[in-house]
Amino acid sequence: MSVVLYNTLSRQKEPLATLEPGRVKMYCCGVTVYDYSHLGHARCYVAWDTVRRYLLWRGYAVHYVQNFTDIDDKILNRAKTENSTMQTVAERYTQAYLDDIARLNVMEADEYTYATQTLDGIQRLIGELEQKGYAYPANGDVYYSVRKFDGYGKLSGRRLDDMQAGASGRVTTEEAIKQDPFDFALWKGAKEGEPFWESPWGPGRPGWHIECSAMIRDRLGETIDIHVGGSDLVFPHHENEIAQSEAATGHPLSRYWMHNGMVNVGGEKMSKSLGNFTTIRDLLDGPNAPDPMAVRLFLLQGNYRKPVDFTDEAIAAAQTSWGTVRDGLLFGYEFGARLGWADASDSAFGDPAAMRIDRDSAPVQAFQTAMDDDFNTAGGLAVLFELAKDLRRAGNLITHTGEADTDSATLRQQWQTLVCLAQVLGLEAQPKAEESTLGGLSDGEIGALLTQRREARAAKNFAEGDRIRDLLQAEGITLIDKPGGVTEWHR
Repeated sequence: MSVVLYNTLSRQKEPLATLEPGRVKMYCCGVTVYDYSHLGHARCYVAWDTVRRYLLWRGYAVHYVQNFTDIDDKILNRAKTENSTMQTVAERYTQAYLDDIARLNVMEADEYTYATQTLDGIQRLIGELEQKGYAYPANGDVYYSVRKFDGYGKLSGRRLDDMQAGASGRVTTEEAIKQDPFDFALWKGAKEGEPFWESPWGPGRPGWHIECSAMIRDRLGETIDIHVGGSDLVFPHHENEIAQSEAATGHPLSRYWMHNGMVNVGGEKMSKSLGNFTTIRDLLDGPNAPDPMAVRLFLLQGNYRKPVDFTDEAIAAAQTSWGTVRDGLLFGYEFGARLGWADASDSAFGDPAAMRIDRDSAPVQAFQTAMDDDFNTAGGLAVLFELAKDLRRAGNLITHTGEADTDSATLRQQWQTLVCLAQVLGLEAQPKAEESTLGGLSDGEIGALLTQRREARAAKNFAEGDRIRDLLQAEGITLIDKPGGVTEWHR
């Protein structure tokens, strides 16, 4: 069975057939770095990180490139507001993005590419378009002649004749010098006080759309396998990318186009322009902040192409769901030694790279069937929940009765399967440092406290016994008093 994905270009699901067998060239439109990234950005980059992870798990060699737009009017406006420079602003928010998205366990791209580092490729591509008659200079600017590209609108389904240009009735300076209202800028002539680069058309800076076309060509070639981004980029950004690249090369820009749905708040798209956004860092650092893995799980609960509604209740529900998965992921750390797993104390214990799971087992096959169908993460999560629930039940039995009703080898296989499949979705958990020691005390010292408690209870000093119990409980230690004065504990 092959991976099937929804292609925005064909408006249907298609089997994945890559340019080179077993290899995927994948490009993701990145952020414009003028502010902190919000939950809408998180939805986008978690979605494509998960697609990338799954393709890797399925055996593909994935070359994943993501850009940063570090030349833009919004960056310039922020620099003016802060009495700073475009470069300073861009560098600060690029690093902020990398810091914030890493907390959601989004892997780094194989390559990051920047508009400011692709000026030669951008100018070369504009020159080719001009030579082929698709671009024309005007007063220091260079524009793309949209009507000369016969395929314009094939991605978005829009027809120029059905769209209105300049509907306000006002004609801007830019519109006055364009040959057609729909033409868009490839190169913008320098304005006073703004940074610029020299070019054959005079000093200036590139337009937004040409940047991605040039960066893809420079890093991945004329045709790639998968181009991804937010659904708000279908038109005009991705439509213009196609027009530029395919007019210049004569080859398809991408075989597949994938777009994620937006995050909504109160029925409206979360965005900076609407002022209804929550930044990733505000969410993760605010009062009652959820676990970052709960946020990732929240973003994976629905189809990546559909909008998701961000509410306090939805995040709280995701936090509860994550608690179930987390308990399952920590099962081996908590109970592996008791179950006689010989490697429980090894440094590589819990590392999916050191695990071998049965690809033909029912859970793995169910997971693969779901994810092969256009990356159905909701179906994948359902498999994880079942495994986690079984492990949590086994953990409760071990805690309260001393043994599970499932043999050790089966539990080990279930745990390893859960850990490996969860990692494909980017969901990971490690025992916290305080779960292996109590305030720096060894297990023996914890045992000494239990001895003090037992002596206190024998002397009918129940207040002292309760004090020690509460002390241990505050540190995450659960005590189980059994007949005969025996007390067991677990973290």
